[in-house]
Amino acid sequence: CRSSCDLFDLTMFNQNVITGPSGEIDRLLSGDTQSPRHGGESVAEVLRAHGVKFVFTLVGGHISPILVACEKLGIRIVDTRHEATAVFAADAVARLSGTVGVAAVTAGPGLTNTVTAVKNAQMAESPLLLIGGAAATLLQGRGALQDIDQMSLFKPLCKFCASVRTVREIVPTVRKALAIAQSGTPGPVFIEFPIDTLYPYHVVEKESAPKNTPKGLFGKIMAWYLQNHLSNLFAGAWETCDLSPLPVYIPHATEDEVQRCVELVSRAKKPVILLGSQATLPPTPVCETLTFLKALESLGIPCFLGGMSRGMLGKNSPLHIRQNRRDALKEADLVLLAGTVCDFRLSYGRVLNRRSKIIAVNRDRSQLLKNSDMFWKPTVAIQGDAGSFLLRLSKALKGHRCPEEWPRSLKEGEAIKEKANRAKADEKTERHLNPISVLHRVDELLAEDSIIVADGGDFVGSAAYIMRPRGPIRWLDPGAFGTLGVGGGFALGAKLCRPESEVWIVYGDGSLGYSVAEFDTFTRHKTPVIALVGNDACWSQISREQVPMLGSNVACGLAFTDYHIVADGYGGKGYLIGREDESRLDDIIKKAQKECREGKAILLNVLIGKTNFRDGSISV
Repeated sequence: CRSSCDLFDLTMFNQNVITGPSGEIDRLLSGDTQSPRHGGESVAEVLRAHGVKFVFTLVGGHISPILVACEKLGIRIVDTRHEATAVFAADAVARLSGTVGVAAVTAGPGLTNTVTAVKNAQMAESPLLLIGGAAATLLQGRGALQDIDQMSLFKPLCKFCASVRTVREIVPTVRKALAIAQSGTPGPVFIEFPIDTLYPYHVVEKESAPKNTPKGLFGKIMAWYLQNHLSNLFAGAWETCDLSPLPVYIPHATEDEVQRCVELVSRAKKPVILLGSQATLPPTPVCETLTFLKALESLGIPCFLGGMSRGMLGKNSPLHIRQNRRDALKEADLVLLAGTVCDFRLSYGRVLNRRSKIIAVNRDRSQLLKNSDMFWKPTVAIQGDAGSFLLRLSKALKGHRCPEEWPRSLKEGEAIKEKANRAKADEKTERHLNPISVLHRVDELLAEDSIIVADGGDFVGSAAYIMRPRGPIRWLDPGAFGTLGVGGGFALGAKLCRPESEVWIVYGDGSLGYSVAEFDTFTRHKTPVIALVGNDACWSQISREQVPMLGSNVACGLAFTDYHIVADGYGGKGYLIGREDESRLDDIIKKAQKECREGKAILLNVLIGKTNFRDGSISV
């Protein structure tokens, strides 16, 4: 931000920058003032050089040059009905493609609307570039439209933040940001583009030039300063420069660390692997999915899958254990935390047996050792990539296999629990449909290429126990932040990345309210998905605790709203499904799948009753 009292200091600064030795600036400016090019083209060229296929946005004048330039270069522009959806969609693209997802939004409220989605990407460790518009360089801090201190908002949320000050900075800044997003622990990065760095010289000159001929000494100095500022803004703007991706740094375990783990695993009788979302990060799962699966199978160690790793072992792997994790961890003599964090999801490490040998692998050192000062201690802690570590461990243990009776016993216990859960599906609810039965029937009819997006509380929590992703990276949930509202954006990104796949959003009726408007986006951009809405007219995840503990259902009640009609209004197709439809539920699901394949976005508004399936689960 600059004030008028800085004028003469800035004038001298810009005079030194612009005049330079031996007419260097004259050379840099040669032809720049007449060029029709603009900074948006530079942004688009770098994105194309990095393999970016989609830019998600909610349009605004501050960023129009970027969107227009991207479209001309063949990058698909996908506009949404809320800025948070644009970021969630970019997040999904990052997870599914192994590249950086990109969202571009306008200044001020456009950016503030993305804060939750960016924080979610940070905690989910998704490489994402957020492009934001901003007031012109000379107008920042002077009350310009939608001008706020955007950098302060995003510095705590992003690995890298930059505000471009000249057009020549665009290419190196975007290249650097994209590399940082993917390096180490992946995460979001943010670049702010003042509007005068994006439009052509003649447009910026017209807007910044004095409206009347300057009079007096101060007026002439002001006019001279503005011209110098404009010249510096565009100096060297169109010089040829390297657009190619910078190297990406990925931490790896050392040979000594791998060897030490080989010794521990080879002696273990009851080892367990806990695969977390980091196990899905490139380069390993994206580039070598089959190799990765064979590595796990060769070890023969039973695996519990969490977050994005759900589906890594397919639908019916004998090594994938879905139930009784707490009991297994208490019995295990070795636990391998492959990208799994000892936060609330593992009771801060308290579920781990203190007598167990624990190998922890994580790219982020703070996550690697979280709560190790209190409830658990790693035998070996490795700051490195979990996927490549497992490949190397498997290779070093060639010929060794976990004793078969151990995974067999866990599978037997799982079968008992699954049978009990299935029995819950046969119980009649007081009214409407049994949600457990609905989820089982949907799971049985899922296409083999389906992608499941999880967005909700109670209904989605039940779905996580019942629905089985068919393969790697076919389950998308918000991650550790537990954000509601990811559904529309995640599904949009998933359908664009995998147009041949059947994309399902499992919604609670509460979470649906955040992104139901994206049915308009699904229709306009021809990205048909199926939304399964568990409608119990309640924020049940909260009510289930609040009522017995505090004796009131205040703020938890909703209505059995006609969400299917909303979908119709946005150009999709909605179905209302109640108890009277129970006998033909399978037929309705199959019809929905057929219509989705034909290009319609579908919403199944399923009226559900209450069960005690997840009693005891907590929401805080």
